Amino acid sequence: MERTLTQPLRLLALVAALVGLPACGGGGALRGQTYADDQVTYRIGHLGPPWQPIELGSQNDLAWSDGEGGLIQVNARCEDDLDIPLRALTNHLLFGFTEREIESEETRPMDGREALRTHATAKLDGVPRELVLHVLKKDGCVYDFALIADPGAPFGRILPSFERFVSEFHTVGAPR
Repeated sequence: MERTLTQPLRLLALVAALVGLPACGGGGALRGQTYADDQVTYRIGHLGPPWQPIELGSQNDLAWSDGEGGLIQVNARCEDDLDIPLRALTNHLLFGFTEREIESEETRPMDGREALRTHATAKLDGVPRELVLHVLKKDGCVYDFALIADPGAPFGRILPSFERFVSEFHTVGAPR
């Protein structure tokens, strides 16, 4: 079980670190379903058991593990000049993965804007992974959500929890 958890944790840390864009402020906190820092406030869906929060060591990444190799991550970053296409932002999240296969890619409404949802399979250090990424740009910020799991049945088992979690996302308060 240690390999199953260690590899996804490494993957999530890599995904979070490779985004490479300035994070929104710092000192943020998740209280209930609301995350707030000095630049953003947003609500996320409830995951419930078996999902447990995990630390990634970055200022505004939130992540949860299901204890069986499945990981969910959300990140927000803000920059006034951040006008990068959604596909380019998504591709940036896939940096470090090899043998990437895009299973599907579609735009979907999310919190009053258009978001890009990408379903992919890939390898990280030779380990097969299945991913769904949602990327949203709103009010000068980029919000990204990732589900990373073992491919096939393990991924399919946790996908509904992730999609529900993402569907309940919305920003709170006035734009920054």
